[in-house]
Amino acid sequence: MEFIKQFNIAFANGDIERIITSVTDDIVWDIIGDKKIKGKEHFTKELEKMRSLETAELIIEQILSHGKEGAANGIIRMQNGQQYAFADFYTFKGASGTQIKAITSYVLEV
Repeated sequence: MEFIKQFNIAFANGDIERIITSVTDDIVWDIIGDKKIKGKEHFTKELEKMRSLETAELIIEQILSHGKEGAANGIIRMQNGQQYAFADFYTFKGASGTQIKAITSYVLEV
């Protein structure tokens, strides 16, 4: 659960280096209703596009972890006043939960 917490903090802070070291080369990021990103190169490019968005606050409401799967949900507030509710579901490379193989994200502006 600590790994998921730190991953979300890195995401909110735009810490791309930390994020990409936490995922496998064949990462699949499925942002439901928007796009599906495959591979670390495309994943990194997507993160670079998002880097200019500055986070004002990250509220993680729940983190769950069991075996090769985990999840987190909460609210992210941006400097520009926008707020998003999110739920992310993670599939890890192994039960140790040190590298993410797949992410399914649900994001709603609130």
